[in-house]
Amino acid sequence: MEHTYRLVISCPDRVGIVAKVSNFLSTYNGWITEASHHSDTQTGWFFMRHEIKASSIPFGLDQFRAAFEPIAREFNMNWHIADSARPKKVILMCSKESHCVADLLHRWHSREINAEIVAVISNHEDLRRMVEWHEIPYHYIPVNQNNRDEAFGEVDGLIEGYEADVVVLARYMQVLPASLCEKYAGQVINIHHSFLPSFAGARPYHQAYSRGVKLIGATCHYVTQDLDEGPIIEQDVIRISHSDSIEDMVRLGKDVEKNALSRGLRAHIEDRVITYENKTVVFD
Repeated sequence: MEHTYRLVISCPDRVGIVAKVSNFLSTYNGWITEASHHSDTQTGWFFMRHEIKASSIPFGLDQFRAAFEPIAREFNMNWHIADSARPKKVILMCSKESHCVADLLHRWHSREINAEIVAVISNHEDLRRMVEWHEIPYHYIPVNQNNRDEAFGEVDGLIEGYEADVVVLARYMQVLPASLCEKYAGQVINIHHSFLPSFAGARPYHQAYSRGVKLIGATCHYVTQDLDEGPIIEQDVIRISHSDSIEDMVRLGKDVEKNALSRGLRAHIEDRVITYENKTVVFD
């Protein structure tokens, strides 16, 4: 992978934004390898993502930030710049089902995902051997109605201790407390086994079966205090028929879940997702 800097911007839309940024980069011989723009006419906001060859810029990120700050103030930008050479630190959280964790571990092991999986946290012991085969620490933190505060305090401590950039709920079957949702807003990704907003909550395949749907899906989204209502990053579907049982739907749904989750995580770790209001812009 080529060493690049990723400049991500959102701001009120107006004339001259692209020209100003491009001129800034040109002044320092910045070589743009990828450029993406989107203007939302309903909200009046503009979104931008540029990848720049790191070797073409004569300084590091701290100096880049200092030099770019006047432009950011002029255009009232929300912005950040990231270094592709610093893989994001990822914590996976799971319960008993293995398909999403196994898929992400395989993609990480085969270097399909440019990230560092630093730990796995689970409220069950079932997946320990699989995770530890990959030489990744496995933390068992049981959760019940009597120890939720203590248990999620321990989870919070691990997230801080590992300095995780993103937490992935890879079929973790517990609801995170509001305090963690708020503290790590935009940093916790969930996979929901339905095509939200349809069939939110528990047993979505049973709900879908009872409605006789012809498509089932999965939704990768950011976690918020509102259950299953966070900004959507990625979705996928698969066709079914009247002859498919609930068991068939669960089996087929697992493929959709892991594909949607891996694509959503990839978009996040490559700084391709910009969140605004309760929606996202996801640049390909």
